[in-house]
Parts: sequence; C-alpha cells; structure tokens
Amino acid sequence: MGLFDMISKRHLTRHPYCAALVPAAGKSERMGGTDKLTAQLGGIPVLERTLLALDGASLVDEIVVAVSPERLEELAALCARVGVKKPLRVVEGGASRAQSVLMAALAASDRCELLAVHDGARPLILPEQVDEMVRLGRQTYAAAPALPVTDTVKVADTAGLVQSTPDRRTLFAVQTPQVFQANILKAALQSAIEAGAELTDDCSAVERLGKEVYLAPGWRENIKITTASDLTLAEALLRERENRA
Repeated sequence: MGLFDMISKRHLTRHPYCAALVPAAGKSERMGGTDKLTAQLGGIPVLERTLLALDGASLVDEIVVAVSPERLEELAALCARVGVKKPLRVVEGGASRAQSVLMAALAASDRCELLAVHDGARPLILPEQVDEMVRLGRQTYAAAPALPVTDTVKVADTAGLVQSTPDRRTLFAVQTPQVFQANILKAALQSAIEAGAELTDDCSAVERLGKEVYLAPGWRENIKITTASDLTLAEALLRERENRA
C-alpha cells in the first residue's frame, strides 16, 4: 500500500471530533414537585442514564452538561458520581434553552467539528442510536430524529377557533440527539438569541439561517420526561427493554 493510499484510508476511518451537549437547566415545572433529572428510573437517576448512553456512543468524544446556576454544585456532583469515561464538564446554563446550548457549545473543545445536542431528560436513548445520528450529522448541516404525527392536528387562534387542519403526513415530532456542524450551530444560536427568537428546539435556530435540516426515523422509546406520567411510561419501556435483553 502506497503512502497516498494509507493517508486516504486514515482520512476515511477518522471520525470528526464530536461533543455531546446536554441542556439540563429546566425547572421541571410540569412534574408535580418531582425533579425530572434526579428522579429514579429503574433505580438510576434520569440524568445519569442519559450520560451513560452518551458515554457509550463510540462517535462522541466529550460531553458538556449545562445546568441552572443554582444547581451547579448539586448536578456537578451527580455527574462526577456517574463515572463517565469521556471528558465531561458541567457549566452554567442560561435563562433559555438556546442560551444553555450556546454556553455548552462555547465550553466544548475548539477541536469540535460536530455538536450533538441531547436533552438531559431523554434517558432511554441507546449509544448506537446516538452514533447513527452523528453519522447523519457528518453528512449534513443539521440532522434530527423524528416520528410521524399520528393524531389529527388543528391550528387555532387564541380564542380556540380552528383556523386550519394541516395534512398530518407532513408533520413530525422531533426528538434528540440533534447533530450539527459546530460552526453553523453556534452562529445560528447566537443569531437567534440576539434577535430574541423563541425556540423550542435547536433545529429551529439553524432553520432561521436558511440551512437545510434533515429528519431521520426516530424511536418510540426515546421519550422526553416532562410530566410524572412520562416517568411512569419510561419505567414500563425500560422493563420491556430489559425483558427483551
């Protein structure tokens, strides 16, 4: 094998440096008094399960967790107990999701080519699913897993009067991890924050810049813990997974 062939092969096998960003600065306002990040799921805190999945992903090189300033010490201690093998740092998040993700992105290594944003409260993601999205993100500006919407959706005004019924074949519920080229995500978040744009996910920031976002099939088990009933469902899904193993 010649030198050129060896260099080419090395380039093809090298994966771009990727940091997983974990926004975990939410207030669990819909959990009825339970904190969703420290809630036990199969005897393990939700956030710990999320971190272990990211740690097990072969295409993730480091992890940055953004938490609320008042919980920095508490959640940093939780993260330290997990025993993550990859470099992990805990930073203060901001008042909004966009601010928290940007602060995590800026704290990541300068070597980052890709940023994978995954909700701290999505504990049932699997390492191989994270890797699948990182591979897709490598090929695109931005990629996210999503599930087709199965319910009929109505658009209504503030008085509750229906304005339209979108074709649900064009509607998708977006999940995480959402994977982006690092420079694009940072620029998109900065632009959105400066404009005061209200974002519910990170793809929206990239869409504002006119960049294409690609959707891949998501996973039914990859639910986000938002309410107490979500935690009950996650327990059931976890038991099913363990019974299949």
